[in-house]
Amino acid sequence: MKITKLELIHVKPRWLFLKLHTDEGIVGYGEPIVEGRAHTVESAIKELESYLVGEDPMRIEHHWQAMYRGAFYRGGPILVSAISGIEQALWDIKGKRYGLPVYEMLGGACRNKIRMYAHCHGDTVADSVRIALDRKQKGFTAIKIGLDAPVQNVDSLAYLEKQVERLAAIRNAVGKEMEIAIDFHGRVSPAMAIRLASAFEPYYPMFIEEPCLPENVETMVKVANSTSIPIATGERLFTKWGFREVLEKQAAAIVQPDLCHAGGIFEAKKIAAMSESYYGSIAPHNPLGPISLAACLQLDTCTPNFLIQEHPTLEDGADLGVGILKNPFKIENGYITIPTEPGLGIELDEEALRERIYEGNWDTPRLYHSDGSVADW
Repeated sequence: MKITKLELIHVKPRWLFLKLHTDEGIVGYGEPIVEGRAHTVESAIKELESYLVGEDPMRIEHHWQAMYRGAFYRGGPILVSAISGIEQALWDIKGKRYGLPVYEMLGGACRNKIRMYAHCHGDTVADSVRIALDRKQKGFTAIKIGLDAPVQNVDSLAYLEKQVERLAAIRNAVGKEMEIAIDFHGRVSPAMAIRLASAFEPYYPMFIEEPCLPENVETMVKVANSTSIPIATGERLFTKWGFREVLEKQAAAIVQPDLCHAGGIFEAKKIAAMSESYYGSIAPHNPLGPISLAACLQLDTCTPNFLIQEHPTLEDGADLGVGILKNPFKIENGYITIPTEPGLGIELDEEALRERIYEGNWDTPRLYHSDGSVADW
């Protein structure tokens, strides 16, 4: 079998799908994207196409090494995201070739269903409570809320109390059984993160995600050592090398590699094993589309220290493949049953997908402080 072509499709709201073609008619799917940089990633994939065409798609690890290490400059979000989508598609092809789900080739199933968490972002406290109760009614056992943005490096008592008010109201509404994670989104300084974490502790959050930016691991260590709340991070870290220092310094209890950014399915499996050696968990990051989710579910199924899986919770269900996949995913009582079909276990509905194709020009919205200065997004 030989690779013949790499085909890219820009899909609303901000996704990039890859179809990797072979001379035997087997097509593999991947989702290579950096949000807001779709055309840049597209160019990176086209540059890698000259290496891949004519190669045997079964040699996944070899091709990963060649794409990552074969040039002088390595790493970074663009290159590794391009490699991630290609790697997903290669596993999809291999699974279809042998009639096996990807997880069967990575050690087999560790569980029979995947626990999911839903986003719970409301403009007001009342909105957030209403959405949280809706998620609970639908069977979710965990949700994730966010902070108001932007956040000053040292923000006011009024700001802090407003964030506590939201968390307290949601906790009071959903009870003690439901888990509540809080996404700081890397928007918060270490000093302010410590203040917020201290105020949140009485409400027993599941974890705090990206309490500060991951570029200086020592700052995250400082936050982690200040609180009993588990720290989660990893959506902006790439490959096993990006996670090494975080784990060695025990800056996080939960790693969150994004399978569309961190190097793909097998690279995330290696990252999970690194975390396991520190008694940590993995909760894959996924704010993207159904191909990304399909890749995550394969990893989640075969990974012993898997904790919980994120998905974007779009109202039209596109994140689960509605209007995109022939057989969209279904969440029942907060879980997705493990896939059983070969490869990633999905097939695109080409006719329905046409309605979502666009030029790929989604851009990240900018945030500004009240004085007009740029805030972290």
